[in-house]
Amino acid sequence: MKITPGKQKGLKAVSDSRGVIAAAAMDQRGSLKSAIAKEKGVDKSTVTPQMLEEFKIAVTRILTPHASAILLDPEYGLPAARARSANAGLLLAYENSGYDNTRPGRLPDLLDVWSVRRLVGAGADCIKILLYYTPFDSFEINDIKHAWVERIGAECIALDVPFFLECVGYEEGKDEKTIEFARKKPEIVTKSMEEFSKPQYGVDVLKVEVPVNMAYVAGTRACKGESAYTRDEAKKYFRSAASVAKKPFIYLSAGVSNDVFIETLELAAEADTNFSGVLCGRATWKEGIPVYAKQGVKALEDWLKDQGVRNINNVNARLKAAKPWFSFYGAASAAALAD
Repeated sequence: MKITPGKQKGLKAVSDSRGVIAAAAMDQRGSLKSAIAKEKGVDKSTVTPQMLEEFKIAVTRILTPHASAILLDPEYGLPAARARSANAGLLLAYENSGYDNTRPGRLPDLLDVWSVRRLVGAGADCIKILLYYTPFDSFEINDIKHAWVERIGAECIALDVPFFLECVGYEEGKDEKTIEFARKKPEIVTKSMEEFSKPQYGVDVLKVEVPVNMAYVAGTRACKGESAYTRDEAKKYFRSAASVAKKPFIYLSAGVSNDVFIETLELAAEADTNFSGVLCGRATWKEGIPVYAKQGVKALEDWLKDQGVRNINNVNARLKAAKPWFSFYGAASAAALAD
């Protein structure tokens, strides 16, 4: 694999000195609005854009000194982007929040008034999109999604900017928290990583779920009852998914608690997977939502400076096992890629 100068520059901007991506995520929009409204006990229509901006600014300003980058959205996140620490690179989301629920397949859409060119102009070092994906959907649905990703990949190639693809697995009409889905998850994650490693998509970094649901891994602190896999089986699934990746991949926290995500990263390290870091959002700051909703931004800032910083440092401590992104290109350092 080769990497162009612009893509190399973007990846260096969002990784630490080791070449590991230790990024925070704060691009939630609809889900953040709903969560604040729920904690306030109000209708979500009363949660204003200014409130979302205020929350994002606080999270970004306080957590980015401890992160290699921050993922934000251009709808409410640009003021936060300007408030980030000088050490932190910037990823910007290109997709609309949510998905089209008027037809099956959780089909995605892009933000109407943004393009890769405009996102780069707004300061993005890298572009990120989220795609709900399962290899078990019909050919017709996945054909639409494959073409959609190809278009975005081509746009990023044209602007010479790194493309991060976030895949989130699902099963139409089913609850993804069940043990039944947990049993299917390893295959969904593995086949998704295999598909989007293909060169026609132009993906530079895969942002992926771990291939197991930790709540169903026997013998873990996260498992409170029945299990879908033993600890050894879970490690095998980690290794199987990692083995098909032809691009650097990083783990997302998928809304789990900080304790569960830490245990997840410990299991990934135990399995000796060659992940290149994390893009971790809610596992770091979601417990600050009720604080903000009930007590305001000053209380949120105080919480972030204490528990939020502890949470992100807990994650960072588990990244010792992560491998640099440039190792996927056969290089010993980012500088060696330029030779």
